[in-house]
Amino acid sequence: MDATDKAIVNRLQQGFPICAAPYRRIADELGIAEADLLSRLQALLADGVLSRFGPMYHAEQMGGALSLAALKVPEARFDEVADIVNAFPEVAHNYARNHVLNMWFVLATEQPEQVADVIAEIERRTGLVVYNMPKINEYFVGLQLEA
Repeated sequence: MDATDKAIVNRLQQGFPICAAPYRRIADELGIAEADLLSRLQALLADGVLSRFGPMYHAEQMGGALSLAALKVPEARFDEVADIVNAFPEVAHNYARNHVLNMWFVLATEQPEQVADVIAEIERRTGLVVYNMPKINEYFVGLQLEA
């Protein structure tokens, strides 16, 4: 990442303008061309520097729920179980971890009671215990990169 890429990441974490040409507005603020901004964002995504670019919603404020969950998956079944878990539309993220609980995922549901239903169905389909760790407090850590 060069200084311009870092400035783009820093600026986008401050909010996305709601207007007819939001990318142009951000590009103007950064002193670059809109096409340059867009190509740099695409490159950051393609290179895996950014894993996603999009809004973050507060599910609870919209009547839903978020919960972190984990599984202890036998290594031989890891890909199979990942496919099962990832097939659920409520699974927002799924990560492999070097830990006894080696698969961690985030559930995002439209209604709080759906978390237990999805967990029960994942347990039924995988035959594994899901360790549910619902969010108690939320913390926001703002990443600002030095240019």
